[in-house]
Order: sequence, then structure tokens, then C-alpha cells
Amino acid sequence: MSQPLRILLNGSKGRMGRAIASVAASEQAVIAASVDQGESLESHIASGDVVIDFSLHSATPEISQLCARHQKPLVIGTTGHTAEEKAVIHAAIKGLPVVWAGNYSVGVTLLNALVRQAARSLADAGRWDVEVLETHHRLKKDAPSGTAEDLLKILLEERRLAREALKHGREGLVGERPLGEIGVHAIRAGDVVGDHTVLFAAEGERLELTHKASNREIFARGAVRAARWLKSQPAGLYGMEDVLGLK
Repeated sequence: MSQPLRILLNGSKGRMGRAIASVAASEQAVIAASVDQGESLESHIASGDVVIDFSLHSATPEISQLCARHQKPLVIGTTGHTAEEKAVIHAAIKGLPVVWAGNYSVGVTLLNALVRQAARSLADAGRWDVEVLETHHRLKKDAPSGTAEDLLKILLEERRLAREALKHGREGLVGERPLGEIGVHAIRAGDVVGDHTVLFAAEGERLELTHKASNREIFARGAVRAARWLKSQPAGLYGMEDVLGLK
């Protein structure tokens, strides 16, 4: 029988940290060490096979540098990083196996693939308008969500548009919708775990691709699955599409 995966969990007291701890045993994993804000990750770095980080965006650059020094595979689940933080992270993780995703749900990973296919098939930007709507609990700090950012990246790539094409909300006399615009809307209310919809609309027809999460276990199980997969991978930056074999 294979040994359980040993996870060094950073951000252990947060919502996702607690969810990962609760599903670890059923996913053939153990939490070798739990670390949260104000505690030393480095003092535990030798205890885990893989580091899973669901802490704060401002902590990820230092964590990625620490993992690089100790050659520990890293699963990044934190979102909301600034451009400067992303640059530091990308520089640090060269030569390291890393899974970095805005959402670790298997269903959302499939949503990404379906949105890419739809965007490619409905490539006529003059006919098909696109809107992205995401809803999360009132305590979420970043907007759009990491999942929405992944969806927007896919849409921009497939339509060959720059980020200037994104329209975050609308107010006042905004006039007719320009060709190539992608609307983005973030709702924060109650205890919603996470809903995401990509709407493609044309004259006479509408296509909506939606994923709704009802608990955090789906993300936690996906993160542990990614960590197990990552343990045997060569250096590189991966997404959940790689973990699920969709690429």
C-alpha cells in the first residue's frame, strides 16, 4: 500500500485550509504540518511532500521563494495577486513543479474547457456578445474572482482581444454596446460559495454555461488531487487542465 501524501498546509485556519484538513484522510493524504499567519512555514518545510497555499496574496511571493530554495512542489490556491506579486512568483518558481489555478473544482475545470470551445466556435464577435457573471459570499476580498479571471483570460485569448475589451459593470448612459466588449459582473452576497456563468448572446438565441458550487469540499478535494499529481511531475507551471489530462 502506498504511503499517504504528506501536505504542508499554509493558510490552515482559513475557510479553504479547514476544508482541506477535513478531506485529507479520505483523499489518502495527511496534514504533516499546519501553518497560518504569523507562524513560520520554513520551520516545517522538511515535513511535507507538497506545499498547498491558501493564505493571502501578499504571502505567496515569499512562499514561492521558500519552496524554490527547498525544492518543494507548490500548489497555489490564493487569488487576488497584484502584477508585482505575480512577477515575483513567476521568477521564483522557475525550475519548480507548480500547480497554480484560480479554482480547483473538477467541474470548473470542465467549464473552462467548454467556454474555450464555445468561444472558438462562436468566434464572430460582431454577432455573439459575451458577459461573465460571478457570485460569491460577502467576505470575499478580491473581484473578479480567480475563477472569473481564468474565464476572462480564455475569452480574451480566443477572441484575440486586449484587457481593454473588459467592461466591469455598467452605469449611466453608456450607449450601445461596442463590438468586442466583454462584460464582467461581480456579486457579493450572503454565504454563496461560488457561482460562475458565461453568457453568449446573439440575435434570436442565447447560450449560458454555468457552474455552481454548494460547498468548499469540491475545491479542497481538487487541491489535494493536484498536489498528489504534482508530486511526480517535472518542473513546470501547470493548471487543473493538466491535472485532469484535458491538455
